[in-house]
Amino acid sequence: MVIESDRTIGAPDAVVLGATGFIGRWTVLHLLDQGRAVAAVLRDRSGHGTSREAELRGWLRERGAAADRLVVVAGDLTGGPGLGLSAADDERLAGVRDVFNTAALYRFGLQREEARAVNVEGALNVLHWAATRRDLRRLVHVSGYRVGMDRQARYPLPEAELAALYRDKGAYEGSKLEADAAVRVVAAERGVPLTVVNPSSVIGHSTTGEAGQYIGLAELVRQLWTGRLPALPGTARTFLPVVTVDHFAKFMAAVPEHDPEPGDRHWVLDADTPDLPDVVRMLADHLGVRAPRTRVPVSLVRRLPTALTGADPETLDFLVEDRYDTASADRVAEAAGLRQPPVGTALRRWADQLVADRFGATSAVLPGGFHDVAGSRTYLAGDRTSPDFVLLHGLPLDGESWRGVLGELGDVRALVADLPGLGRSAPTGATPLDWLADLLAPVRTRPVIVAHSAATAPALRFAAAHPDRIAGVLLVSPYFFQAEASKLLRALASPLLKRISVPRLTAALLGDAPPAEARQAVASAAAQLRRPAVARRTARWLRDANRPEERAALRALLGDTAVHIVAGQQDPLLGDPGPATVTTIPDAGHNPQLTHPAAVAEVMRRITA
Repeated sequence: MVIESDRTIGAPDAVVLGATGFIGRWTVLHLLDQGRAVAAVLRDRSGHGTSREAELRGWLRERGAAADRLVVVAGDLTGGPGLGLSAADDERLAGVRDVFNTAALYRFGLQREEARAVNVEGALNVLHWAATRRDLRRLVHVSGYRVGMDRQARYPLPEAELAALYRDKGAYEGSKLEADAAVRVVAAERGVPLTVVNPSSVIGHSTTGEAGQYIGLAELVRQLWTGRLPALPGTARTFLPVVTVDHFAKFMAAVPEHDPEPGDRHWVLDADTPDLPDVVRMLADHLGVRAPRTRVPVSLVRRLPTALTGADPETLDFLVEDRYDTASADRVAEAAGLRQPPVGTALRRWADQLVADRFGATSAVLPGGFHDVAGSRTYLAGDRTSPDFVLLHGLPLDGESWRGVLGELGDVRALVADLPGLGRSAPTGATPLDWLADLLAPVRTRPVIVAHSAATAPALRFAAAHPDRIAGVLLVSPYFFQAEASKLLRALASPLLKRISVPRLTAALLGDAPPAEARQAVASAAAQLRRPAVARRTARWLRDANRPEERAALRALLGDTAVHIVAGQQDPLLGDPGPATVTTIPDAGHNPQLTHPAAVAEVMRRITA
């Protein structure tokens, strides 16, 4: 990516520290949306830093921001009161009016000095630097919502008291508590116009669900999703409030204009967030998983081994029943014309994105979420009403197996679904054909159904029953024309699949040196196989697919339905496919959509030409 030159941009009037972080980048975006010229301070602009600048600019452009009004300078908030800026950059930023410090080291398990270097000393460095700006209007400092409850801040603390703080709270929360007091005391001493903003748990974007951090509440959702949340710590009244990242960033950007006097502090959270047990039940229903029915007092969780509870000790201080005074934040939001988005909708969209991104492991191939399809909470991605292609995966994969093919096709409308009970979808009592019929009920186009392996059965049956609803059907490695799995493999399938490692599953499905996107797809499938009952349901699909009468019935349908077939040279068709058009891909096996996505995409183009 070409880096835009900063030389033609006017002097910035706002500076953001932590601009590539989850909160920071959204703050930059909304400042730019206000028409402001913004400077982002990034560590080491050369080498790795350049790629961070390119990533930030690209991210902003993708969201329609005027990235040409962004200045990027090299600096580091741990580089002393001058932030490690060059003399030229420091002079260029001499006239900034507003400084936003969104930088923090947010991670549990930190060492004390590691956390203090960024969260305490770094915050003070930003404050000292801001004090030297001749036109400073406001320093906006992001704190934490569980800190700053004391009216009279004390800094510095005696070492014994400080050591007890870090021992009892952990390095992350201890550093945030110390930093909150430090910036309040030092800002008063230096006459810096300070506003402290205390966000609650920041979740994804209210519309897209886009996430960017995966600890705290996100980790609890991961445990829920993977079946590793047997009991919920806390009480029926535990309150873990949330705020969407876009609302919080807009609030940040609005503070200098709409917060009348410096020196205030604002707790920014959605007071309508349900109590934590209700949040968990709501998300469980949405994701199609089972919510824990048991609650365990936090005091008991603290005494149990972490290996048994799965709870990070540093998170337990957040599981309280406290409520927070949001009156001052509400006044600022009202003055700026900001309203909290519906919290239930935001939580569900965020959970969808967490699952799609495998909780930070990778980005989803297409935006997706959960929908009711024939009684299944089905994971769907892409265009549900007007697709050119409907893509159905085989075993033991999920919808991410089409990642490479979609990359080759470029700008096409596609609907990608995880089969019921497999991948990310919940099971259903409906037949696969009835599920597919319900999936396609909202579709208003005549798409091509592209199905791999086990999914070729419902695809072929739907094509035979509804030829007027589709433009064609492409069967990739139709299992009913290929060798049957051995009885031993079928018997061992469930325990093998649940425990198999990603490298072993990759080698078994793809052989040596598969493409990077194929490895990502297999990693996604392996993650889903470890969820409760997914491996067992996959094995059941495998057993059903090997029934002789089922295979014979599907072969017979080819005589009545015009289809295209793609088969790998190393996994040839057995028997006569009748009138079907067959394309054999050289050197491919049972998964050509993974190993040879360009060849499969070319066949798809020919069908629609």
